[in-house]
Amino acid sequence: MMYSQEQVREVIDPKAFGKVAVLLGGCSAEREVSLASGKRIFEALQSSGVDCCLVDPVEGLVSQLVEEKPDRVFIALHGPRGEDGTVQGLLDQMDIPYAGSDIMSSALAMDKYRSKLLWQAVGLPTPDFMLIEHADNLDCCVEILPAFVKPSLEGSSVGVARVDREQDLLPAWEQASGYGGSVLVEQFIDGPEFTVTILNGQPLPAIRIESAESFYDYEAKYVSGNTQYHLPCGLTDSKEQELQALALTAFETLGCSGWGRVDFMQDERGRFWLLEVNTVPGMTDTSLVPMAAKSVGLSFEALVLEILKSSLSPAHQKDGGIKGSKELVQAESEAI
Repeated sequence: MMYSQEQVREVIDPKAFGKVAVLLGGCSAEREVSLASGKRIFEALQSSGVDCCLVDPVEGLVSQLVEEKPDRVFIALHGPRGEDGTVQGLLDQMDIPYAGSDIMSSALAMDKYRSKLLWQAVGLPTPDFMLIEHADNLDCCVEILPAFVKPSLEGSSVGVARVDREQDLLPAWEQASGYGGSVLVEQFIDGPEFTVTILNGQPLPAIRIESAESFYDYEAKYVSGNTQYHLPCGLTDSKEQELQALALTAFETLGCSGWGRVDFMQDERGRFWLLEVNTVPGMTDTSLVPMAAKSVGLSFEALVLEILKSSLSPAHQKDGGIKGSKELVQAESEAI
């Protein structure tokens, strides 16, 4: 089901949100992208008449939240400590509603290995994979080459390498393991890449990604400027509906809610293969979620308000307000 024009035109009262804190920056490898996303979200909220403020966790997250006393939070942190349930858990503890997925679903979506295990368990298609914790075990990966070697707990293709030859496995593993945690080796699917945005339970039109690089890596996403995005995506109506249904099922299987983006590859037989779910996708000038939203008539300002609406759902309503205790401030984790 697509967004109808009636849904697109729905009026949202900015005052219903109260004061909104936009979390941006952080200390992950995606800090610069997060800063760009967060500032653009902040400007959209301001232009819509929402009372809002910027909060960068590196400057002391708990103390800033206690001082600002927001009624809800828009999380624009990318990567570990932003998308992995860490911040979501803190906000739950402080009784501050936030837009998007909860602790469990954020953690599952960030963990590519466990996402794929769940999808396999319910019969959803995802490329063959192996979790490699030690370089001594790389020999068993030869059978699924060519493959992508990637950190299991990173986003935006950080630390990802395509490997076609056995002798390139070790360097790729060493690069990926440098980001901490285990390394996922995932079979390469030769074909076009697609992404589908999920917005408040509805899949938006699919986008086909055509990268000038060897694959859609961090450089292709944010630096090169040579990547082409096709919207309409070129699929038949029935194939696009199939892709959208699969995206929504994969998203909900992980327990995700509010908004997010689901990435796929399509093979030569036309079959779709799940890669990952992003629970806090980029919201920069070149990001895919705003692109998909625009195609159904949602301006960037309207998109931001639609996303923020998920913080008004019963699951996100808290009773106690901010716990501004000295103990919380003193216990603020350096990991955030």
